[in-house]
Amino acid sequence: MSLASTPTSLSAPSSRSSSVSINTTPRTPPNMHQNTIDPAAKWLVQKYGGTSVGKFAAKIAEDIIPFVQSAYCCALFQVLTFSRVEPYKSPFASPGKSSPNSDTLGSSLSMAPINSVPAFSNTVDLIRSEHVNAARSTVRNPEILKDLEAEIERDCESLRSFLFATQVIDEISPRSRDSIIGFGERLGCKLVTAVLRDRNIDAEFVSLENIVPPSESENFSESDTLGQDFYDRLADVVAERIKQCGNRVPVVTGFFGPVPGSLLRQVGRGYTDLLAALLAAGLGASELQIWKEVDGIFTADPRKVPTARLIPIISPEEAAELTYYGSEVVHPFTMDQVIRRKIPIRIKNVENPKGGGTVIHPDPDVDPCVVPNGADSPYPPVVPTTSAAKANLPLASPIFDKHAHVRQPTAVTIKEHIIVLNVNSNRKNVSHGFLATIFGTLDRYGVVVDLISTSEVYVSMAIEENLDKKVLDRVVRELRKSGTVTVIRDMAILSLVGKSMRNMIGISGRMFTTLGQGNVNIEMISQGANEINISCVIDGRDAVKALNLIHQSCLQIKPEGERGRVGPWLF
Repeated sequence: MSLASTPTSLSAPSSRSSSVSINTTPRTPPNMHQNTIDPAAKWLVQKYGGTSVGKFAAKIAEDIIPFVQSAYCCALFQVLTFSRVEPYKSPFASPGKSSPNSDTLGSSLSMAPINSVPAFSNTVDLIRSEHVNAARSTVRNPEILKDLEAEIERDCESLRSFLFATQVIDEISPRSRDSIIGFGERLGCKLVTAVLRDRNIDAEFVSLENIVPPSESENFSESDTLGQDFYDRLADVVAERIKQCGNRVPVVTGFFGPVPGSLLRQVGRGYTDLLAALLAAGLGASELQIWKEVDGIFTADPRKVPTARLIPIISPEEAAELTYYGSEVVHPFTMDQVIRRKIPIRIKNVENPKGGGTVIHPDPDVDPCVVPNGADSPYPPVVPTTSAAKANLPLASPIFDKHAHVRQPTAVTIKEHIIVLNVNSNRKNVSHGFLATIFGTLDRYGVVVDLISTSEVYVSMAIEENLDKKVLDRVVRELRKSGTVTVIRDMAILSLVGKSMRNMIGISGRMFTTLGQGNVNIEMISQGANEINISCVIDGRDAVKALNLIHQSCLQIKPEGERGRVGPWLF
């Protein structure tokens, strides 16, 4: 492959204050691959995580982008989060002490002696060396590499100065914490932009750190919550910024702070997925692709269930339930931003770019047998099969799966590290006062309940074990004012999910009978109002066994004439 012969400048000034462009002179060498210039072409938004960028930057540039460029005007949404350096010490960790989490970061600042080297300085050096090594291993053009190394050096020195300043004032604000998070993404996106240009793809780095208008922060207090109207306006603003890239491939940071009330407080660590969704919504994209290191969503965790199958298509409601109960799919709020615009989400594997993946489809009435992707799509139609040959059939191929209309649940998932709190009323309170006191206590301490089962005088709640021990002790003390409290640790939530379960008679009986035959004790049972999820709490030691039992009994399609049977190998 021939390389761009004209020099590049990573730090060339841009006409827009919110971006830093990788410019060329002339603007576009003749051997550069570009997005289409057809104004009617659909956009495709691709979101990558930091791990994918760290491992597969060259593969993304050489295999994935060329694969889709012939069919789409491609907005490459590339993200590298600051969490890539989390295995190392936090920038504010003192030697010999553990790294603080995001809630206690500000209290960890301390004045270091003048002649000493702060711990964060070593961390910055490590970040710089990692990115320089990654650049040297993936960028072959010496001019592009030289400018990228200079850009990495400038950004790292800027980060070092910023951290020194926060140490001097002995304080770190929510806005400062947001800014620190954004440094890693800018470095990662600049690296990917250079790799793309090194492979003759005309790319532009786009930073969204100043994309939110300052007027949005007016009359906004820390206790306020950003509403949907804010995200709708943001979707339009980021879309207009991306359109200014012309026919270049935009490489966009997921970081879009500062926002009113702090990005981490308002959105949390999942802001990169959210920004990708907002970008797809604003552009009216044909689909949003979220690239991971798995082929898509499976009927169960394939690491725990050897017979798990890839799910070709799933509804947003099912994906949301799986996310809540242990599967890492897409956060429901993020998913809602594109689903409400009738834009499908496709989960794909960086290591298998030609695979169909899993589509979260916005149309609840779509035929599950064949979901065509459109004439301009480089991907095959979604079919209900795990066969690689069938999954790559051409669009014109007749597709029929004899099991396509077999009514069965969609997936089973497990959420481990659960605590069960049982509260038995002391009968001094009437029922409404009893429940009000419990829910008020949970709200006061910010406890999120995954499952709850109630009667007039008895309440069982399943919560995650990640709650701080001191907070949990306070919650238990408060709850004991209302009655007897028991705490059961090391539990797990087993959830069977599927929209077809609304009309499946006997599915609950099959699920619980299977667990009983497998000697799995059930602590709690709960079913959501939408009737697409049946959950129960079991002992954490039985989690993998129960997962395999339910998958075999409720999700595996039996050959005609074969009766379902629970395998004794699981007992």
